[in-house]
Amino acid sequence: MTIDRTRGSGPHSGQRILTAGAPIEAARGAVITIHGRGASADDIIGLSGHLGQDDIAYFAPQAAGSVWYPQRFIEPKALNQPWLDSALGIVHALVDDIAAAGIARERIVLLGFSQGACLALEAVARKPGRYGGAVGLSGGLIGTSRELWDGADDLAGTPVLLGCAELDGHIPLSRVQETADRFERAGASVTTRIYRGSAHGVNADEIELTTALLSALGSPATA
Repeated sequence: MTIDRTRGSGPHSGQRILTAGAPIEAARGAVITIHGRGASADDIIGLSGHLGQDDIAYFAPQAAGSVWYPQRFIEPKALNQPWLDSALGIVHALVDDIAAAGIARERIVLLGFSQGACLALEAVARKPGRYGGAVGLSGGLIGTSRELWDGADDLAGTPVLLGCAELDGHIPLSRVQETADRFERAGASVTTRIYRGSAHGVNADEIELTTALLSALGSPATA
């Protein structure tokens, strides 16, 4: 099965999908890596080289115009349409395509940085169940506080990693905490790391924690 273009509808359909790591038919699991605002699939797929998992298949979809949605993620969802629903649709379609190729959702991880982190977390919230994991590096759930997913669905022990700098000007820490609370309410196994300083980037501890999550991919849930 060839997975090289985004499916779905709206502005993000028909975009390229980069791949790295193991061929999907031989992979132990899969990671969908989602780039941030103004970045590209070429940037985020480079994380695969730092995670040390040569039996994992990596996928990196490209956003139209390198932006998944135009406004900040804490703005009302309506201001980010139709881009937001299109982005969520292509991520969900990619999860379905990977599952159809033989990798169950329990072995699929959604990983994103910044705007991509928000999209990865929101995608899991909008299509709940047991995933291999969700990694939100400098991000949180999308929408105003009143619009946030309430965590009433069942994530069945899905490992969730949230990492953010304490003074990140793009990501309010209150939203990181709200996100952690809702994922915990849904039964996810949540690890939250708040780092001193103001760097908006991916650090070595986040790489180490993500590597550990991937090393356990496919193991029975412990929560």
